[in-house]
Amino acid sequence: MKTIFITGASAGLGKTTAQLFQAKGWKVIATMRAPEKETELNHLENVTLLKLDVTDDKQIETAVKAAIELGDIDVVFNNAGYGLIGPLESYTTTEIRSQFETNFFGVVWITKAFIPYFKARRKGLFITTTSLCGLASYPLSSIYNASKWALEGWSESMSYDLAQFSIGIKTVAPGGIKSNYMNVMKVAEDKSYDPLMQRMTEGFSDGTLMEFSETKLIADVVYQAATDGKDQLRYLAGNDAVRIYTKRLEEGTEAYRKNLTTYLNLESPYAAATL
Repeated sequence: MKTIFITGASAGLGKTTAQLFQAKGWKVIATMRAPEKETELNHLENVTLLKLDVTDDKQIETAVKAAIELGDIDVVFNNAGYGLIGPLESYTTTEIRSQFETNFFGVVWITKAFIPYFKARRKGLFITTTSLCGLASYPLSSIYNASKWALEGWSESMSYDLAQFSIGIKTVAPGGIKSNYMNVMKVAEDKSYDPLMQRMTEGFSDGTLMEFSETKLIADVVYQAATDGKDQLRYLAGNDAVRIYTKRLEEGTEAYRKNLTTYLNLESPYAAATL
């Protein structure tokens, strides 16, 4: 019986993934900031809840130690994260730093804590939830996008570092996810960006910019990444992620950016430029 360690398992993709792996016969170590409030996972066989805030060094040390003491761990799924939405100048310094502390550094610290264990075993797999927005950026989420792009680049670099120890690393990049979407977003508003926000909302509503998949569909991709044995770094998850990233590759990055600028009813800041 294999074991997966999951961060951010209290809701959404994290919880659905925990339920899926448990149903597939895995042991699950589901971590969250307030395990005492969990009312579903704690009733499942072979599921252990641990308290973990990925921005708290002491909790990381305690949770990783407790997890290893429970038995062999095969997969670490770095899933904890949230979205910071709005224009850059509306964010506070604290909000910007907090976004990276959770989305990027939380993944780094968890991975760093498990590497010695996986090196000693000469096997193991890290999977990280990134985003379509870590492969093809959208407006009004620059810091969120940056945190996800950072994860993609970091994961690619880490794939070389870990290979010699037979340790794998993969990313799962979802598009929109239906479950608790608004609950994992923090929004900073600026009325001067209302026309752009309105156009973005239209694109989300009609599926042009993003479709919203059920968490089960995304969790299935996580399971695929964990079990297919493929030497593959990135897994797109959701029809929108596949469609939009394929379009970006086919058009080329500059053409894609200009076409999206036109779609959003924006004008080039360069007087002589044509979109």
